[in-house]
Amino acid sequence: MTNFNQSVCQVLGEELASSAVQTIQINLGLLCNLSCHHCHVEGSPQRTEVMTWETMQSVLHLAEAMPWARIDLTGGAPELNPFFRQFVNTLCDMGNPVQVRTNLTVFFEAGQADTPELLASQGVHLVASLPCYLDDNVDNQRGNGVYKRSIAALRRLNSLGYGLQQELPLNLVYNPGGAFLPPDQMTLEDTYRKELKDRFNVDFTRLLTIINMPMGRFLSDLQRDGQAENYQSLLEESFNQETLDGLMCRHQICISWDGSLADCDFNSALGLTLAGNLPGHIDELEPGQLQGRAIVTGEHCFGCTAGCGSSCAGALVA
Repeated sequence: MTNFNQSVCQVLGEELASSAVQTIQINLGLLCNLSCHHCHVEGSPQRTEVMTWETMQSVLHLAEAMPWARIDLTGGAPELNPFFRQFVNTLCDMGNPVQVRTNLTVFFEAGQADTPELLASQGVHLVASLPCYLDDNVDNQRGNGVYKRSIAALRRLNSLGYGLQQELPLNLVYNPGGAFLPPDQMTLEDTYRKELKDRFNVDFTRLLTIINMPMGRFLSDLQRDGQAENYQSLLEESFNQETLDGLMCRHQICISWDGSLADCDFNSALGLTLAGNLPGHIDELEPGQLQGRAIVTGEHCFGCTAGCGSSCAGALVA
């Protein structure tokens, strides 16, 4: 039994299990126009892995069987998948609520000129990466010029109603620029809101703070700097039992670009498929198999339970 499982069992009296699935998270591919230092899937312009339309059709069948489920599209840059528009339009026509995780700068890539208008016309919710409100911090983490393009994209989204209209939420994502935990989410949101409004007249809906997971490029940086063990110790020592009810793995299923199934995007990146005799691929899945399944965990899971917790929806406790 791992240290994480021991910590969970001390609180719950049993290992983690899922409840009803509320979110279907889909990684449309590892192709990205950026190569961010914190990226746990190591997306980049050199990656060629993208979800095929055939696999998307299998996902559509699952979404049709779960019309209440939010469809959460991620990547890489999901917009760079050649079937992105067709997929989004089909999901929206089916009636599933759709959310896209965007790096903002992708809107300036070839063929993406009217992507914001498409998303707005379909009422797609947006979660946008902006790891700091200061330009140097963003560019150091994500690449030169990213901050300037991100602000331009946010202003454009505001012009379409994102972050201003209730039906077009625009949530921003902060993640630390080093081996430390995020500050209080609400306090940091107030700072973001003031800085972006005063300097650029930019509005947004909510700020989500997400803890960097010790994997992918971030882990490589930790190992290079000799901080990997200290960071893992920080996560373990910051374990907060109040985060367990809200863990995203308990309320979602993750589908990778190749159709493989996992409890979360982090497990997927590590090649950890569903537990026991459950299917490993979307083509083999029956929706009724998902509720109550055992959750596959590892020492990286301390990253979701440290401090105020971390999920794709931000902090788990106030």
